[in-house]
Amino acid sequence: MNLYRSARAVAGASGDSVIDWQSAADGAKAATEPGSLDLGPGEREAYARDVRDARAAVRSISGADFDVPETIEIQNRHHWIDANVETFERVMGALETHTGAFPGVARTINTGTMTVLLSFLGRNVLGQYDPLLLAETPDDDHALYFVRPNILRAAEALDVDADRFRRWIAFHEVTHAAEFGAAPWLSTHLETRMRDGIADLSAGSFNREAFRELDAAMTVVEGYAELLMDHAFDDEYEDLRRKLDARRQGRGPLQKLFRRLLGLGLKERQYERGKNFFEQVAAVRDLKTASRVWDHPDNLPTHEELDAPGLWVRRIER
Repeated sequence: MNLYRSARAVAGASGDSVIDWQSAADGAKAATEPGSLDLGPGEREAYARDVRDARAAVRSISGADFDVPETIEIQNRHHWIDANVETFERVMGALETHTGAFPGVARTINTGTMTVLLSFLGRNVLGQYDPLLLAETPDDDHALYFVRPNILRAAEALDVDADRFRRWIAFHEVTHAAEFGAAPWLSTHLETRMRDGIADLSAGSFNREAFRELDAAMTVVEGYAELLMDHAFDDEYEDLRRKLDARRQGRGPLQKLFRRLLGLGLKERQYERGKNFFEQVAAVRDLKTASRVWDHPDNLPTHEELDAPGLWVRRIER
């Protein structure tokens, strides 16, 4: 880690955009140890086996017709930063229109902010199913990433078996592949809400409805993944969930604040709210009924229905 080199990258931000994305990536990598990709004997095959097993189990449980992405990468932290800086640039591109009276100063501040964001996430993301929202072309493939140094560090911190923890991460990410495979419309649905919200922000207004719909959809995505995990994972994992929850609660105040600013606390609430919704639906009906959320965009629950699953069940059974 070289904080001086990171600061130099940010200070050298240039170009016409409000964020110098190359400088942000360079700065984030300078501030982040890449971690080892020195895989042990059979480790690469173990990742592939976990993904295959997860695909078979999730297919069987959900009945969804899907495949895992052709792009499956075992990454270090720098690889993850490089892969995601393009996504951030696509998503935030619509905002890059107003630089104010001092564009150079604004560019440096924005680049520095993005550097910190990429560095923090690069040190903490374990696995990622990337549906490539806002991709440049419709032919761009989805991708599945495993950030090996973070998986090993988290397993050690939680005092759990690293192979078992890696397998748990693989199952979780494959559940997301199942969702997007079962609902080919989901990428477009999320992309439209995201574009609408960002376009309005760029124009100086806040599209509350677009972001509410996006939040509701992401709550469903995270909650359904948790439901599938409960049924598909081939080992008990309550200890993993308990230890992860305890680790979240044990974070220092500065880290908690930083996660809140990044919206990571929102994602945790989406997990909890979505999981509760689907647990109640499965309890009063079954998994097949819960899976009807993917039949059509109109089947997505509203915010009111997320907190009152019975309303959603009655609506789709009419």
